[in-house]
Amino acid sequence: MSQFIHNPEEVREYDGRHRLFYLMIAGTFVVFFIRLWYLQIYSGTQLREISENNRIKQTKILSPRGLMLDRDGKVLVENLPGFEAILQPQYLEDLDALVKAIAPILGMEQDKLFQKIQKTRKQNGPFAYIRVKENLSREEVFRLKRIRLDYPGLEIRESIVRSYPLKENGGQLFGYLGEISKRQLPLLNDLYKGKLRFDQGDLIGKSGLEEAIEKDIRGTDGLSFVQVDAHGRETVSTASYLYGDTIKDLEPIHGNNAVLTIDRDLQKAAFDSMTSLNRIGAVLAMQPDGEILAWVNMPSFNPNEFTGEQKGAIWNKLVNDPFKPFRNKVIQDHAAPGSSFKPMMALAALQEKVVTPTTVVASPAVFFFGKRPYHDSIRQGHGNITIYDALEQSSNVFFYKMGIALGVDKVYSYVSNFGLGQKTGIQIPREAAGILPSSTWKKQIMGEEWQPGENLSLGIGQGFVAVTAIQMAVAYNAIATEGKVVRPFVVKKIIDQDGKVQRENEGQVVRDLTQEQSNGIHIDVANFKVVKEAMRRVANGPSGTARYWKIPGVEIAGKTGTAQTIGFAADQVFATCESRPIQQRPHGWFIGWAPWDKPEIIVSVLAEHACHGGPGAAPIVRDIIKAYFQKHHPEVLAGHKIVKPAEPVQVIEGE
Repeated sequence: MSQFIHNPEEVREYDGRHRLFYLMIAGTFVVFFIRLWYLQIYSGTQLREISENNRIKQTKILSPRGLMLDRDGKVLVENLPGFEAILQPQYLEDLDALVKAIAPILGMEQDKLFQKIQKTRKQNGPFAYIRVKENLSREEVFRLKRIRLDYPGLEIRESIVRSYPLKENGGQLFGYLGEISKRQLPLLNDLYKGKLRFDQGDLIGKSGLEEAIEKDIRGTDGLSFVQVDAHGRETVSTASYLYGDTIKDLEPIHGNNAVLTIDRDLQKAAFDSMTSLNRIGAVLAMQPDGEILAWVNMPSFNPNEFTGEQKGAIWNKLVNDPFKPFRNKVIQDHAAPGSSFKPMMALAALQEKVVTPTTVVASPAVFFFGKRPYHDSIRQGHGNITIYDALEQSSNVFFYKMGIALGVDKVYSYVSNFGLGQKTGIQIPREAAGILPSSTWKKQIMGEEWQPGENLSLGIGQGFVAVTAIQMAVAYNAIATEGKVVRPFVVKKIIDQDGKVQRENEGQVVRDLTQEQSNGIHIDVANFKVVKEAMRRVANGPSGTARYWKIPGVEIAGKTGTAQTIGFAADQVFATCESRPIQQRPHGWFIGWAPWDKPEIIVSVLAEHACHGGPGAAPIVRDIIKAYFQKHHPEVLAGHKIVKPAEPVQVIEGE
């Protein structure tokens, strides 16, 4: 029994350890009690709401974007109902099995589909939904719905498919939609702060009007809430407290519609003319107040194709096209205007009294400046001519002499007031300013002095000067209206779904050139009338460079122009243009208006690598103006027939 008798000293040795053990147990219970009190009492209501909300899946209901309508209310851009397959990454359990199941249904390769999903997760994060395929067929929707419950995270969602009925016609003007990137998301939310809210995976306007009026035509997305299980699958609950008063479905709000200044009939006429002639370039038709009637770029693209599974291949093809279909050539491609620059030179020469309407100037076949020969626009030259003849026949030598007499800075002081070498202010993004040189410009950009010989090239619209089709439309409109420089616009008004006008644009005269400008320059009305008459002869006179493309019953005024893309040796100047590689062929210009004395429509055409302004661009202007008169003044054309033009005389790159 003695072995069970404890030594008191030994017991006292363990007393301290016993007390520490009891304190640890008591402390643990206190911590648990405090934590339970915090969770159950202090934060109970909040945590219960979070727990219940975790059982609710929030689904965005996409709002329809506003339509784009032409000036007569005809649809240019619309919405169609559709379905899309999406994945919610947080609910995915077996990605390999899911890909294996849905790839055959969607007609996609398993490897490519898997890579697409992984790439999207990496780029946009683990919680952003993944758009697997848009615009599903009925068969695809039916087959996906049959297997959806077996693959958590897979959803078939109703979508709104943006539709462009004109297809390639106006692709650069209307633009296209694309999915917002992770990088763009914070930038756009900051840009439209307080107006719009963007989420990962949203579609936004990437170019053209879709981008320019995003905030006007983009609606407000709605929300719907459903109860889900732990796998994200929809379930049914009779619990009345689940949704409560704080969680309610929100209906989407339709975006506003945009009424454009575009005339769908003229838009078609412009596109058909460019297509039938197989032209590359830009077309802009405009009213004298700045309302744009037609806007065509060639080659173009079909925005409808960007919603299909083949959009990657289509995109690559367009990006690698040497003639750049994505470029909005109307406002981005700037080229030398060639002889279409001569009317502004003529106005400057008249106003500065370098010549009068009756002054006769010798214009031989070759003009020597120093020891260098400068050729006229036709092999035999034009002889002794007035300013009327010089514009009608497009003499180079005449305007070489005007360039020498005026000098670069005087030319700049006049022509800059027409808007060349500067942005017009059109609503479409990424407009290019082009170039209108001066001696100061050359010194700043190139670090060189302006050379006297460069005045000759400037006189015929070559050298450093580079303009866009929209700038030339504005400049020629100023000549046609005898001094009114306007700001072009393409959005007439924004209206809501009830037809109420939210915002409206009107024509704006930026400058009246008959009044003294900030640089001290003005142009007399009498000089505008002289140049207008000369430009009438271009299309209607016996020697006019556009006489082959006149419209019986309608007198057009305008000017042709041929702009070199590269220089040629003297023995190559008169070589046949069509025999050269296409990239070496000059661009053709024709800008015209009708009627010549009371303009209603101005058309600017840049036909890239078309060799000449006459046969290259004038037929397109004719076709558009003819379509305009057929629609608005059919009585003028009654009884008249357009005769196929005879073969024009051979011209060279200074036309």
